[in-house]
Amino acid sequence: MSLLNAYLTFDGNAAEAMRFYEKTLGGKMEMLMTVGDSPEAANMPPEAASRLMHASLVVGDSTLMASDSMPGMPYEGMKGFGVALNYPTVAEAKRVFDAFADGGQVGMPFEKTFWVEGFGMVTDRYGTPWLINGGASLV
Repeated sequence: MSLLNAYLTFDGNAAEAMRFYEKTLGGKMEMLMTVGDSPEAANMPPEAASRLMHASLVVGDSTLMASDSMPGMPYEGMKGFGVALNYPTVAEAKRVFDAFADGGQVGMPFEKTFWVEGFGMVTDRYGTPWLINGGASLV
């Protein structure tokens, strides 16, 4: 079990995002529970039923978790952080970068830097900011 894991919050599309991450990152979804399927469903507003209460995606020895914001709670988007990924090869890092860039926004193109063979910054179509490293360290 990893000591430190990311927990993302979305605005109604967490399940779609987590399925995309499962496919793109090659992980295994351990939990994907909507509010309506939870033991607390009767205590929640009916309009929350389709929102994701909790998702847990295992990728390597790390876990990416997520949920949707609940009705009545303002969603301000994801900001002030980035999820970092480190791949042993430039090719694998570039594949993931390109998948996230499709429909997303590139902050820094994937290219060689002074610290690693390949690096790029991208915010995917779901609003998650990623920092992707690939290949050998150069420092």
